[in-house]
Amino acid sequence: MKSKSLALLSAASLLSLSVAARAADPELTVLDWAGWEIDGMLQPYVDKVGQKPTFVFFADDDEAFQKVSSGFKADVVHPCASSVPRYRNAGLIEPWDVSKIPEFANNPERLTKPFTDAEGVWFIPTDYAYTAVAYNAETVPAEDVASLSVFTNEKYAGRLAMPDNTDDVWSLAFLATGVTSWDNVTDEQFQAAADWLRKVHPNIRAYWADPSELSQLMASGEVQVAWSWNDPVAILQSENFPVGFNRAPAEGAATWYCGYVNMKDGPGNEEKAYDFINSMLAPTSAQPLLDAIGYALANDAAMATISEDALKAAFVDPITTTLFVQSPPSPELREKMIEEFELIKSGF
Repeated sequence: MKSKSLALLSAASLLSLSVAARAADPELTVLDWAGWEIDGMLQPYVDKVGQKPTFVFFADDDEAFQKVSSGFKADVVHPCASSVPRYRNAGLIEPWDVSKIPEFANNPERLTKPFTDAEGVWFIPTDYAYTAVAYNAETVPAEDVASLSVFTNEKYAGRLAMPDNTDDVWSLAFLATGVTSWDNVTDEQFQAAADWLRKVHPNIRAYWADPSELSQLMASGEVQVAWSWNDPVAILQSENFPVGFNRAPAEGAATWYCGYVNMKDGPGNEEKAYDFINSMLAPTSAQPLLDAIGYALANDAAMATISEDALKAAFVDPITTTLFVQSPPSPELREKMIEEFELIKSGF
């Protein structure tokens, strides 16, 4: 969800890369999602340090993990919750000292508890939103997207899109086959979800890699219906495109949350890693995050200052839909999902 035009986003991305080489803080390297160099969220850091951190961007969680596990050195990385165990199991991260993060107290326990143990806090949640059904509201009747069966509807064959993202694709497949959590998934349930993905695969126009790609596909008319994050919807809204976003299909939608891990032996200044996290979680960051990419800040006190109308406009207001929470799956299931998804995309 980004409120800037696609052209501005592209220009901003190129500019940020060029600026990073000559003006960014060399004492803090942040490996982050494309589009996350958000001025308003970084302002407290800039006020204290004098410049932005050095940003290096990735397109999905698998790419980020592969990058750092292959030797790339960063100080902090921004995975989503389901990927955090991989970092810990690989010995790549160390606990945060939350006594240095005052706003951590305003992070809800539902987000922090899975990553807190006797050794400390391994993950600082910063943002959350949804994966649901985005569609062209002028050409796609609302009743067609009332169920996830729209992805098997031959009417939209060749005009559908899914994320090139393991967690999002499998949450969709499990929901579509009647499973609302990947805790204790049986072999039969996994096979049913895999079979559903194989059935859908021929209908897919594209597995999109980043929000701007999906928004372009929908704006051009190539894609009519997509399993989407909030970001592409916000981009299209900012372009006055008639986009709908159904977070209440009959089977349910997905929700996820992301945040930052503290890399062990990072090359930069450890105290600046805390300056960065405090900037991300600052109460003043809630509105810029919502405006820039349409996500909710994982700081409940800060979100309480946002109007209900603004939350609804960004599709982050509370809903009663069945939600598939993309919490960390078992390492074995995650590897199984990754391998199977690659086979399915290859036509096997």
